[in-house]
Amino acid sequence: MSTSTKPPVWFWIVAVVALLWNALGIMAYLMRAYMTDEAMAALPQEQQVYLQNQPAWYMGVFALAVFGGTLGSLLLLLRKALAYWVFVVSLVCVVAQWSYDMFMVENSPAFESSGMAMAIMIPLFSVALVFISRTAKAKGWIG
Repeated sequence: MSTSTKPPVWFWIVAVVALLWNALGIMAYLMRAYMTDEAMAALPQEQQVYLQNQPAWYMGVFALAVFGGTLGSLLLLLRKALAYWVFVVSLVCVVAQWSYDMFMVENSPAFESSGMAMAIMIPLFSVALVFISRTAKAKGWIG
């Protein structure tokens, strides 16, 4: 039987916020994956072109990022060390998405003023979850 250290209150707050954040990511993914033609037609023309030209792998890494982040958050709440590796995979997928939008798409809507906050917050939050889970593992809060 292994011994573990009780995590501080902020750990639980972060884990719950991470779960909610990633659940919102799943909602965004599902809305995009199952977008109707009517919903697509209601978007500005530039955004329609952007979404219609996304490669299939983009949606794949989007799914892995948000479902992985949610699983990592659940594992964090369950105090499982596997959370770290799941967050690493999620981060790699976030970086792939971000790199596509940053370097492969001209005038990506993700980097317009309205999308810039999310374009910054998503990778920062992903990096933070990797470091928090690594710290939690090192301190014996998860095992």
